[in-house]
Formats: sequence, structure tokens, C-alpha cells
Amino acid sequence: MKVNQIRLFLFLSFVLLSQFTASSQTSKAKRPNIIFILADDLGYGDVGFNGQKLIKTPNIDRLAKEGVKFNQFYAGTSVCAPSRSSLMSGKHTGHTYIRGNKGVDPEGQEPIADSVVTIAEVLKKAGYATGAFGKWGLGPVGSEGDPNKQGFDQFYGYNCQSLAHRYYPNHLWDNQKKVVLEENQNLLYNKQYAPDLIQKQALDFVDSKNDKQPFFLFLPYILPHAELLVPEDSIFQYYKGKFPEKAHKGLDYGPDATEGGYASQEYPHAAFAAMVSRLDLYVGQILDKLKEKGLDENTLVIFTSDNGPHLEGGADPKFFNSSGGFKGVKRDLYEGGIREPFAARWPGVVKPGTTSEYIGAFWDLLPTFAQIAGTKVAPSSTDGISFLPSLTGKGAQQKHNHLYWEFHEQGGRQAVRQGNWKGVRLKAAGNPDAPLELYDLTKDPAETKDLAAQFPDKAKELGKIMNSEHVPSTIFPFGKTEEK
Repeated sequence: MKVNQIRLFLFLSFVLLSQFTASSQTSKAKRPNIIFILADDLGYGDVGFNGQKLIKTPNIDRLAKEGVKFNQFYAGTSVCAPSRSSLMSGKHTGHTYIRGNKGVDPEGQEPIADSVVTIAEVLKKAGYATGAFGKWGLGPVGSEGDPNKQGFDQFYGYNCQSLAHRYYPNHLWDNQKKVVLEENQNLLYNKQYAPDLIQKQALDFVDSKNDKQPFFLFLPYILPHAELLVPEDSIFQYYKGKFPEKAHKGLDYGPDATEGGYASQEYPHAAFAAMVSRLDLYVGQILDKLKEKGLDENTLVIFTSDNGPHLEGGADPKFFNSSGGFKGVKRDLYEGGIREPFAARWPGVVKPGTTSEYIGAFWDLLPTFAQIAGTKVAPSSTDGISFLPSLTGKGAQQKHNHLYWEFHEQGGRQAVRQGNWKGVRLKAAGNPDAPLELYDLTKDPAETKDLAAQFPDKAKELGKIMNSEHVPSTIFPFGKTEEK
């Protein structure tokens, strides 16, 4: 090869390499930010896009209007910690590390193991900045379950979900730093409303970002979990007097107050509605901040809830039709306890105003987010599948053969969904042959007619799935998990 030819070859190689590098950098820069908003104990029917008539949720509804609404998406299970463990680990509750709300002293819950690979760790390794603001509940500060040790660069909020029962706590956590709320000390005053403080930190996190590095923002808000307590501002005043009320007598703030109690509320219906609307306000503030920062067009925002509606603290899910016509509430494995509102907005990628019937669950988020970030997780490391095709409307969507849940309180419960069939087993702890209820969700979404006697072979088949999917845990023996 002559000298000129060599020079030409080297020049063209350099040009091609430069173009490839620029293309790669552009592709990497265009990876979307991901914001995952997790409400606490919000029912399927508590939002406008699922038919709520008494509570205004315009910003949450906007996510569905400008994106896609999933009609058949499920939580990890029907209480906080194991549902969040399922979300973070990409595994259902027969496999995930945390199976129940098990408290540890002096403050926090049983820590998720260091061996567990979380969504945050996957995204951080892929080059994402990561932040979590709200309620953690998967391990005390300094433990292996500390959010800073599970992939989050920044955490602000309640580490312990028991302390998150109080909306005016005496402290929060900023990573390893205990943030003492002077005006709330000894539960004597109620001046510093924790959700507002947490929201400010979340907005500051977004404010600090630009388009040079993608970010993952996890917002596990505590609203509208009991206690029914909200600042008496314009939101509360809007609902006050609109509904019939029966005052709730609880464990009030004061010298004898307990950290995990629920305060009294003279207007429980108005307070609950105001809490949902305040949650909606926070969602709107996040969307506005994205617009302000020029990040709106390159950010996927997903909204859902950790489990069904609660009954504690004077809450009245029947009044608001919080379960959306489904059977059950929090702690049930019927549809009302685990089927959640779920909407996703991604401008230019997700077609506005669409609806998906994809049947998915929390353990699908890890492989989905990994695919969006341009990385992979081994199929053997997750029970989930990516539902990116259902988000974007492009490509063939893989489907689950079945979904599985278990619940460790009240004698142990199990549930399986396979196509239109749903099996529910009560008093299942130590009894793999306990009777199984069988429902056809296509014809009977409210689970009113048990078909087990009519279709014994299908009931037997789902029972076998339950037995095979439950892998025993020495830390969380089935049916014996204490709640705290």
C-alpha cells in the first residue's frame, strides 16, 4: 500500500471512529431520565383516570391523558415493605428477600441483603444519578439495607416506615444525617409537615440535574397512608364540609403520644381527599420542574401505588370506592389489595391517551428500566420481563405464564393469576393443600363467584404453581411475620 493510500485509509478510519464515538455519546445522552412515583396505600379507584368522582387528581390524570394507562398492573403484594422489596429486587414475594413488615430496633425494618441487586444499583452502574425521597422501610441507616448502600446516591425522608405513620415526626434522614425537626420535638407540636419537606428535597434534586447525565428519581411518597392529617390550607378547606363526616378518635400528639400512632381527625373524609389532592399537587410540581429545566421531553414518569387502600386511622375506602369496584383492601390478595392505578408518560415515545391490557407486576420494573437504560439483567436474576413494548407500542410483548403473590400475616395467603384465571388461598402457612378459591377475572373481576368446585383441574393447577413458587425463607417463615 502506497503512502498516500495509507494516509487516506488512516484519515477515513479517524472520521468513521469520530462519527461512531459521537453517535454513541449522543445515544447515551438521549437515554431518558426515569421518575417512579409510588403512592402509599392509594387504591385503584382513588384517581380520576380510574373513575374517582369525589377527589380531584388533575395532574395524576394528566399522566394517563398524555401517556398510557395500564388497567391490569399489580403491586408486589398487599403491604409496604415486601411490596417495595419486590419492586427494588425484580422478584415476586415468593422469591424476594423481604417478605413482611418486620421491624428492628432501634429504628427501621429488616434490611434487604447486600447480595440483592436493586433497580438503583442497575441504573447507577449504567451511569445514572440516583435519588430517593420519601419512605424507605428496607433497612436502617448504616445497615446493608441503607438506601445509600442499595444504589441511591441521595436519600431524604423516613428510613423507618413505622415512624412514617406520623406526618409531623420529630426527625427525618438526609443520607446518614439525622435531621431533627425542632418544631415537632416530643410530638408536642405539629408545625413541620414532613411530606412538604420531602417534596422540597425532591424538587431540588431535579433542579440540580441537566441533560448531561440521566437520572433515576424514586419518589415513595407516604400520602395518603393513615394518619389522616394534612395542613389546613386551601386544599383541605376545599373539601371541608363537602362530605358527611364521623370524627375519628386516635392517638393524638402530645407528651404521651406514640411514634407509630394515628392522630384524631374531625373530618376524616375531607382529610383523606385533601391528602390525595396534595399528592396530586406534588406530581404536578414534578412535571412543572421538568418543563422548567428543559427535561420534560426526555423523561419517563410512572405513577402507581404500593398496595390497596387502608382501613386504619379513620379511613373509609368504601365511601370513596377506593378499590375501584374490586374485592378487598390492603392485606388482601384479592384484586382490591394488589391491583393498582398505573400510568406512564414519556413525550414522543409513549402515545398519548392510550390504554394497555398488559398483565404485569412490580417485578417487571427492573428489567424494563434496565432495557431503557441500555443495559441488561440476567433473566435468572429476576421474575420480571420488560414491558417496554407495551409502553412504546413497538415490538412484540412477551407475556407472563403467571403472576404469584404471598402475604405473611393472618395465617399466610397466596394468589396466582394465569390469564383470566385467579386463584386465592387463605390460611396457607404450613398447609400447601389448603382450599383454593378460583375466579374468572374476565367474567367476574370483582371475584364474587368461586369456581373451584366447577373447575377442579384448573384449581389444582394453580395450587401447584403456588407451591412451586413459594421458596421458604428462614428470616420470614411463612405466616409468622410480625408487623411493625
